[in-house]
Amino acid sequence: MPTTDPTVLAASGLGLTWPDGTPCLHDLDLVVPPGRSGLVGVNGSGKSTLLRLLAGDLTPTSGHVRAYGRVAHLRQDLAAAAGGRPVVDLLGIGGVVRALAALEAGEPDPARLSTLLETIGDDWDVVERTAAELDRLGLDTSVLDRRADELSGGELVRVSMAGLLLGRPEVLLLDEPTNSLDREARQRVHELVATWPRTVLVVSHDRALLEHVDRVGDLRTDGVRWYGGGWSSYLEQVDAEQRAAVQAVVTARADLRRQKQDRVDAELVLARRRRVARRAEATQGLPRGVVDAKKNQAEGSAATLRGVHTDRERGARDRLEQAQDRLREDRTLRVDLPGTAVPRGREVLRCRDLVLRTGTSVDLDLRGPERVALVGANGSGKSTLLHTLVGEIAPTAGTVEVSVPVGLLRQGRDDLDPALSVADTVAARSPGTPVQDVRASLARFLFRGAAAGKQVAALSGGERFRAALAAVLLARPAPRLLLLDEPTNDLDLASYDALVDALQGYGGALVVASHDQPFLDAIGVDRVLDLSGDGRAAQRPYNRSITDQ
Repeated sequence: MPTTDPTVLAASGLGLTWPDGTPCLHDLDLVVPPGRSGLVGVNGSGKSTLLRLLAGDLTPTSGHVRAYGRVAHLRQDLAAAAGGRPVVDLLGIGGVVRALAALEAGEPDPARLSTLLETIGDDWDVVERTAAELDRLGLDTSVLDRRADELSGGELVRVSMAGLLLGRPEVLLLDEPTNSLDREARQRVHELVATWPRTVLVVSHDRALLEHVDRVGDLRTDGVRWYGGGWSSYLEQVDAEQRAAVQAVVTARADLRRQKQDRVDAELVLARRRRVARRAEATQGLPRGVVDAKKNQAEGSAATLRGVHTDRERGARDRLEQAQDRLREDRTLRVDLPGTAVPRGREVLRCRDLVLRTGTSVDLDLRGPERVALVGANGSGKSTLLHTLVGEIAPTAGTVEVSVPVGLLRQGRDDLDPALSVADTVAARSPGTPVQDVRASLARFLFRGAAAGKQVAALSGGERFRAALAAVLLARPAPRLLLLDEPTNDLDLASYDALVDALQGYGGALVVASHDQPFLDAIGVDRVLDLSGDGRAAQRPYNRSITDQ
């Protein structure tokens, strides 16, 4: 495909079938124009897989991809990919940094010196460039002395993005780049996308981020359709399309009913003609040859008339099917939370002289269906506190007392066994529940039929979230204290709204770590526990105008 712009991506006839035979993408044609593009679609539609194919991380089953220029890809599953590597290696500069350090220390071996100089090449300023990119994303150079598994989720996202920018790519592929980011870091990513001078394709559920793109692509089973403008413009265009599609369906149904009635009326006319012809044959005494000729003529006319009405009815039916195909009927989560109510005033959680391993002191008591938001910058210890509350991380001092069943939704959704199916994962946390009941419940989380038997290892980011959420909420006994760690990460927008609806009706206690201010507003948080202070978590009433620091 010829092009005059070196920063475009193109895919032709792209298809991917997983090793177990499950199809993911089929015969997809795609051109990503220069500039800023967003990509949306329901969970499991293949957005992350498409980015991996465009980046060359996956080999397609059919078709091909062409990239014009260097492509950098921010993956969604960063923690699994990073492991415990040193941050300098995650950034791709480990060899050069170690070589520079050896030179500064005074390398005495001439043979070794030659190797060091070859390793450095033209990257003598790599530390300065790295510091600039880290600062651009709100990180200090002290992060270079750490390992990836010592970083918070938000820090890992920013370090990984800095590594991409160091490579000076022409094309950025960003998969949920604002996941786990605090407010300041999220704003920095917004600014990066808004000012990126070359080509960027971003998959995101972050509505504010999608306002900065020039176009939004909607990935569906029949391909990608582009809409000009940002998120608000996309919504307006889709809404207009759907109004037109609904009207087209109404019109097509009326036309089909009319064509069916016309066919019935035509059959009545033909029946009357046959009766008249039989009476005429009996009374007029016409020769047999004349009678046969009239019959043949009548049958020919009847066949023609029937054919006309059959064709009209078939055309009306086709127009109805085409109109119905334009209707968007996205399935959404149906999350019911029965048996989770906590009486007002009943003690749910008490922390006595609690000191986290981060050194932060926490005083936190919950009674009844209280809702607490954990806020603070990336790395301030929000996830550490949640894991301490369920006993997975030992505190430095003090105790935690939980007096109701508790469920924890982890930020990385990394507590799911990749070898188990979705149904087996949920069944393991709901002992005694019949298999058919487990599968019926999973249907509300959009795991229907064979999808419930899908292995965790094969799930997309959004599907993994739904599986993790199902495992927490369908556990027995039902959780009356929910601990949620960045629960809106990886959600498509319809599922985001469904989760908000479910939590608005939840009758238990809730502690949620989230940087998503509209989400915290929507679920009705009562108070804030801020971990960004100097050694002691501070509490305050929640106010919709308050944002985390």
